[in-house]
Amino acid sequence: QGQLVESGGGSVQAGGSLTLSCAASRYTVSINIMGWYRQAPGKQRELVATISSGGSTNYLDSVKGRFTISRDNAKNTVYLQMNSLKPEDTAVYYCKVRNTLMREYWGQGTQVTVSS
Repeated sequence: QGQLVESGGGSVQAGGSLTLSCAASRYTVSINIMGWYRQAPGKQRELVATISSGGSTNYLDSVKGRFTISRDNAKNTVYLQMNSLKPEDTAVYYCKVRNTLMREYWGQGTQVTVSS
């Protein structure tokens, strides 16, 4: 059974930075897309950023220029570098991966809190 282990969440003041990581292990089918989603209280979960195995990226408009997604294919790990954080970035951040058979898996979520 595959596993996604997230880390790096926490509390930070506005303007600060955090880096999230998500390590995928024990997946028998190759992972193609890795990404981060977030869900704030009372809101729907939204896509923050995705990255393909070839390095193509996609970002939520409101995080462009502030967040950077990257991955280490050898380690099956995806990262989200978050700079210039704003209170509206406060949410639970979830890692999601999709394998080459189009099956998707979610991480358990990590809380990011940005205070003004």
